[in-house]
Order: sequence, then structure tokens, then C-alpha cells
Amino acid sequence: MFVLTAIQPLYVLSGLVIGFLVGMTGVGGGSLMTPLLILVFGVHPQAAVGTDLLYAAITKSVGTLAHGKRGVIDWPAVGALAAGSVPATLLTLWWLHRLGSPSHDTSDIVRVALGVALLLTVPSVLFRPWLQKWSLGRGASIPPRMVRPLTIALGACLGVMVTISSVGAGAIGVTALMLLYPSFSTARIVGSDIAHAVPLTLIAGAGHWVMGDVRLPMLISLLCGSIPGILLGSACVNTVSDRVQRGILATVLLIVGARMV
Repeated sequence: MFVLTAIQPLYVLSGLVIGFLVGMTGVGGGSLMTPLLILVFGVHPQAAVGTDLLYAAITKSVGTLAHGKRGVIDWPAVGALAAGSVPATLLTLWWLHRLGSPSHDTSDIVRVALGVALLLTVPSVLFRPWLQKWSLGRGASIPPRMVRPLTIALGACLGVMVTISSVGAGAIGVTALMLLYPSFSTARIVGSDIAHAVPLTLIAGAGHWVMGDVRLPMLISLLCGSIPGILLGSACVNTVSDRVQRGILATVLLIVGARMV
């Protein structure tokens, strides 16, 4: 009964649309969902980020199971990312908790961080094919002994960015992994990135929940729409050319990111 009364049609529709776009383009839901909640529905930035983090943890858990069955997850890379992201996430949550007093609202910090993360996502979306070709062409130019420390550093950066803005674990993470692991297939990079996003978003989302920044009815409604939306979008993945998809998404993210900043 609680689930039925908690479902909100407008959020279900939003989840359906965002899920469809994620399924068709592969762009992380946070890049689209969080700005929509803030700019269109007027949701408080902290509540939008906290709710989206748990939303991402649930949806990416399903994706991890699917990629795990296909054997396209590199667990050592996931472990290195988590070694950086988990401590960084916990420290960032502690920092947000210290700042989030009645006399110090962190909404402006969240807005600016979200805008910066979206602007960083634009080149990741727009130039990903060229970056992938370049990384393949240069081979293993990064010394092997440096790959793990750089992966841990990447995880730490993603931990801070995702905890504050809920954006970064998708497009930015995938692009950085392409540069660090040029020998990995695209499926292995995407699978590893999704697997790492599960503990990252779960810990960050749980922290926001403790701070009161999660709206459970909104989360349930978004999931009710996004799950069928992702399935529908996956079935339509080849209906629009990749170049057109990237151009439209980059333009939207650029406008929204600039608006947030």
C-alpha cells in the first residue's frame, strides 16, 4: 500500500524519459536526472543528489549483474578505483555534514559542483570516439607501475565529484579508464566502470540518507519509470546515429552545466 501511495506520476514519467535516454545513449543518469530534478521540479540540490545516488546504486547493481555474467568486469581495476573512491567519499560526506549546519546551506556548493561536473562531461561525450582511437594508437605509454596509483587517484577524484554532485561515475569515469587501460575492450571498460559505481553511489547515497537528503517516494517513482525506460531505450539503441546522439547530449549538458555554474 505504501508503494502505491508513494508513486508520483510526473516522477515516473521523468524516470521513463531519462531511462530511455540512458538505455539508448549510455550516458549516466546523474548527468540528466539531477539537473532535471533541480531545474524543472525545484527539488533542493542536496535532496536531488542524495535521491539520485541511491537511484544510481540500484540501477547500476542490475547492470553489474548483467556485465558480470558476460565476464566483462576487470575486478583488479574495480578494486583500485574503490581503494581511492571509498575513503574520498567518506571524507567528503564528513565535510558536507560539517558544512550543512542551519547557518551554512551547501546548496550553492552542490549547484556549482554539479555544473562543473556537467561541463567536464561534455568533452567526454563529444570526443570519446577520438579519445579511444588515440589511446589505442599510443599503446601502453603509461608505465605499468603507474597504472594502479593513477587508477586509485582517479577513484578518489570520482568519489569527491560523485558524492557532491552525483555526476562523474559514467562518462568521465569511462573516458579516463580508456586512457589508463587502452588494451581493454569498450565492454570491459564500461562493465568495470558500472561495477565500481555500485559501492561508490551506495556509500554516498547512504551518507546522504543519514543526513536527511533522500526522498523515498521520489526514488520509488523514478525507479518505476526508469526500469522499463532503460529496457525500451536499449531496444532502440541503433535508431539514431551515434554522432547525432553525442551532439545533442553534449549541447544539452553544456547548456545545463553553464546554467548551474
